[in-house]
Amino acid sequence: MLKTLAHNIKGFVKESIITPLSMILEVIMEMLIPLLMASLIDEGVNTGDMNAILYYGGLMGICAIIGLFAGVSGAVFGAKASAGFAKNLRMSLFEKIQTFSFANIDKFSTAGLVTRLTTDVTNLQNAYQMILRMCFRAPVSLIVAMIMTFSINAKLASIYLIAVVFLAVVFTFLMKATYKYFQQVFDRYDDLNASVQENVTAIRVVKGFVREEHEVKKFDKAVNNLYKLFVKAENRMVSVSPIMMITTYACIIAISWFGATLIVGSELTTGELTSMLTYCMNILMNLLMVAMVFVMITMSLASAKRVTTVLNEETTIKNPENPDYNISDGSIEFDNVYFSYTEGSEKPVLSNINLSIKSGETIGIIGGTGSSKTSLVNLIGRLYDVSSGTVKVGGKDVRSYDIEKLRDEVSVVLQSNVLFSGSIFDNLRWGDENATDEECINACKLACADDFIQGFPDKYNTHIEQGGSNVSGGQKQRLCIARALLKKPKILILDDSTSAVDTATDARIRRAFKEEIPDTTKLIISQRISSVENADRIVVLENGEINAVGTHDELLENCDIYKEIYVAQTSGNGDFDQKGEI
Repeated sequence: MLKTLAHNIKGFVKESIITPLSMILEVIMEMLIPLLMASLIDEGVNTGDMNAILYYGGLMGICAIIGLFAGVSGAVFGAKASAGFAKNLRMSLFEKIQTFSFANIDKFSTAGLVTRLTTDVTNLQNAYQMILRMCFRAPVSLIVAMIMTFSINAKLASIYLIAVVFLAVVFTFLMKATYKYFQQVFDRYDDLNASVQENVTAIRVVKGFVREEHEVKKFDKAVNNLYKLFVKAENRMVSVSPIMMITTYACIIAISWFGATLIVGSELTTGELTSMLTYCMNILMNLLMVAMVFVMITMSLASAKRVTTVLNEETTIKNPENPDYNISDGSIEFDNVYFSYTEGSEKPVLSNINLSIKSGETIGIIGGTGSSKTSLVNLIGRLYDVSSGTVKVGGKDVRSYDIEKLRDEVSVVLQSNVLFSGSIFDNLRWGDENATDEECINACKLACADDFIQGFPDKYNTHIEQGGSNVSGGQKQRLCIARALLKKPKILILDDSTSAVDTATDARIRRAFKEEIPDTTKLIISQRISSVENADRIVVLENGEINAVGTHDELLENCDIYKEIYVAQTSGNGDFDQKGEI
């Protein structure tokens, strides 16, 4: 864990070294001042020697100035080091997430990843700054002060030693008792963020169904769960302060009592007793700092574990050692494919899939909800890897290709369409960042998106809100199709991506595909017979297995499932719009 986190100090090593050195210098200056004070009292005040008073007073002033400069330097460089560490950590987490396969992402909730990038990293940033400053300052100050007190009087110094050992035992016990609660706290943060994210994302649905009160109660429950855990953790931590105060006062009383006795017996001078009391406060204040560090480290340990879990997660999909960059065509072959989302599942999601698709073919895929249509096409671009068997593109196993090259040639319009904040041109150029305006417009014409775009006042420079909230579902789908077409892929997969489009527009899109991109292999997943009936072949899936493959007419004769779907969709008045023809 420490090794993983230490990699993120890169670029801020200098600041990370200067900070503790500055704190050590500050400690040295602080430790010299009580000794100089003792000399000032014994050699100057008690004897009435003004020269000694000025000499030792001047040295104390110089030490104070150097200490102040060192303290300020430690604060400035510590802030830079901790902020840089947090920046690197967030970048490492984000870059790591980008390498994840869908299987990796399934292991972490979106809210959990957001919490790690925000709350957890902030905890580690604060802990790192405290470690650089307090974890070096407090122990060094403690050790030096102990050495100084033992050099003055070993008997009195033993009181400090007993106090330090006692507090060390107490802090260790409290850390073990508290850690488990802080670990649970950050898991509850995930639930809290998930509640907020779900509510904000679906705010239109919440208001549409008048469920604001329900959502408030749901959020209140998450907040209360977090509150209860924090209270449990803090109840164990709160005992640190009274224990520290009792120990401090006990040490002061003991030093004063036994010190006075030693002065009467001429074993200790007044100046030395003053130094001992000064060191007493110094030691105990540093112990208080150690207690603060202990609290922060206890909290950050839970965060560190959560962050390093993501950083150490190995992606399930990796490039081969010598990847192939040449994809000859858009042919696809499934050879005895089995697939499960998790290892050891009793029943695979896909079973015994054998299917050969020629380059340039249009293949319709239909089946009931849960028949694994999306799972089937996700294997083509290696969004997931097969559990057994082989998926081939261009005659070669997809696992032999460079992942980026493969996904450039396999363009997918996913079931859940996503647009990003920015102009329409910005969104379209996700398909090809170097695409000209003319290429973008042509892709939109193929996707039947140009008509409604021309109706916007700013046309292709129209700003799209986050998630595409200011365009309709059908418009969003057509923009996503146009974006996919800009990649000029060898394989185009439309995963139920015209479900919000009327049948006439759906037919126009399919006709444009047939005429304009005849060499591109097209896989169309749909619940509507009208969207797939003119495909070269139609694959009927049932419970993760291929039930039948054939043309529309062949399936009407030989496939009961297809015939049942067809009759159900055509026995009434059909779809919500007039049926378009290809």
